[in-house]
Amino acid sequence: MNLGNFGFMEWLLVLVIVLVLFGAKRLPEIGASFGKGIRDFKKNLNDVEGQIREPARDARYDRVGAGEPEARPVAQRQDEGVEPKRLI
Repeated sequence: MNLGNFGFMEWLLVLVIVLVLFGAKRLPEIGASFGKGIRDFKKNLNDVEGQIREPARDARYDRVGAGEPEARPVAQRQDEGVEPKRLI
């Protein structure tokens, strides 16, 4: 029996051993938890890849046309018209 080349009889033997060890009632639960784990892993992997590829939204600058002054962050431009709070 070669480990790299499983045939039908080898797979059947593995399935029978798994069925005997875990039981028929437990196999669907094991399959569901295994599938949920794979889904969660893929979701988290995609989230991390998205965070790496997409820069932070609050650090983005607006585009500047020719002859316009240097661009500033959007949050900085929104606060320009507001007076500072007085302490007294």
